[in-house]
Amino acid sequence: MPDLALKAEGIEKTYGEGRTAVHAVRGADLELTAGERLLIMGPSGSGKTTLLSILGGLLTPTSGNVFLGEESVYDHAPSARAELRLRRLGFIFQSFNLLSALTARENVEVPLRLAGLSPREGHRRASELLERLGLGEREHHRPRDLSGGEKQRVAIARALANQPDVVFADEPTANLDAATGQEVAEILCRLGCEEGKAVLIVSHDQRLAEIASRVVRVEDGKLREDE
Repeated sequence: MPDLALKAEGIEKTYGEGRTAVHAVRGADLELTAGERLLIMGPSGSGKTTLLSILGGLLTPTSGNVFLGEESVYDHAPSARAELRLRRLGFIFQSFNLLSALTARENVEVPLRLAGLSPREGHRRASELLERLGLGEREHHRPRDLSGGEKQRVAIARALANQPDVVFADEPTANLDAATGQEVAEILCRLGCEEGKAVLIVSHDQRLAEIASRVVRVEDGKLREDE
């Protein structure tokens, strides 16, 4: 049986108080195993991005907790939580979030340097990842010189840099055309199938259901799993 990569218990997130309170997430329980590709879908305002932020240690829940293996995320102080994210989690964003002044390789090196790798080892690891993603000849280009698909592949390489247990992808195909979105979807599929990473995707893109091991829908902050 695959190892449990992530577990969420009783996640609640409420903004405001009293009659004006907004319940963004209501009693969410979720498990994600190594090698699994979980797709979370739902309309705008349903709470799916809030849930992803909580699962990724970016947003503190009103109640409940998240565990990476046996390690509690929200029993850590914020500074220790940042270290936990650096060591064990990778993030891919809709808008790529690349640093415009840095080359593709340098963008991938950022989390490696933060984790304490030497410049030489950081160069080697970043170049290796970009080569695997078909960007070996583009590693010295800055984001302005890359296509949307190339930027997203750099972002994927950066997410994988520290060999995380879980990769979170927030609308990873939203800014891409159909063909490039399919390419990115196939890369995310390989992460689970070939590398054993747990991949959690939040998206409106129904095509991603084709690569998902499991689909969970968010409606008014509550989770419902597709049968």
